Amino acid sequence: MNIHPFLVFTAFVLALALTAGCGKKEDANVATQVVARVNSEEITVHQVNNVLARDQNITPEVAAQAKREILDRLIDQHLARQKAIENKLDRSPSVMQAIEAAKSDILARAYLEQVAAAIPKTANWEVQEYYKEHPELFAQRRLFNLEELAFVAKSDVAAGLREKLLKGHSMQEIADWLQSRGVKFVINRGISAAEQIPIEILPEVQAMKEGQIQLFEAGSERFQVIRVVAYKAEPMDETSATPFIQQFLLNQRSSEVIAKEMRKIKEQAKIEYVGEFAGGAAAAEAKAKAEAEVQGRSEEFPKEQLRN
Repeated sequence: MNIHPFLVFTAFVLALALTAGCGKKEDANVATQVVARVNSEEITVHQVNNVLARDQNITPEVAAQAKREILDRLIDQHLARQKAIENKLDRSPSVMQAIEAAKSDILARAYLEQVAAAIPKTANWEVQEYYKEHPELFAQRRLFNLEELAFVAKSDVAAGLREKLLKGHSMQEIADWLQSRGVKFVINRGISAAEQIPIEILPEVQAMKEGQIQLFEAGSERFQVIRVVAYKAEPMDETSATPFIQQFLLNQRSSEVIAKEMRKIKEQAKIEYVGEFAGGAAAAEAKAKAEAEVQGRSEEFPKEQLRN
């Protein structure tokens, strides 16, 4: 069922009321924390600080202004929430469904965050080791000016394309050849830092010379033809790289731990697929993959003039 954006917003402000409380006075200490009253409801400094803490980009210099803006948004939310209840939107099946979905999402994320919180911090030796093992990301880091053709095709097309590349064909000639075979493609151009390139192909891209063209396989019959137009060195020392490496390794470890935890609880649970998913998870995934590929092949991509 498609839910109207307004209903989603209404569900959000209703969920806000559930998590933040209705602003009832409990004692004098709580009352001193009130920063605004919206009709019969109170907004506390804790609610403002809770929203503020979620934005890591707010610096101390702009914190006061940010708090004022947050408070204004909370007032708007409370007003919209009150009107929603006044109009009995809280009884609407769509809104009730949205609230339940939001509640499920919040609880699921809370559990996964609890699992991730138990993961130890990245050790200094791990950071040093990662820095040394990936010079293409740090000590030898580059900014690349790239041209790319991304497409989905059978392996025989890829084989024919490799022959074209061996003969030194240009990107324009490759684009024309793909089009002549009915292969639709996406054209991308721009500057990419080393860390924005998939780590699986970065060493090969790093080894390419200016003007060189190479075919890369992205899996599931997806391919990329990449031309390095130019590049320049932009190294990053270990001190500057440390916070990025720490966060990357923590995220990587969190993903692994969470995936392992989900596998464990799935094995312990009783899960039954019914209806169109009666064949089980494998059948559902295969069907979703087939539908995605059909959709991908049916998309029309504009052809642009490529540089030779």
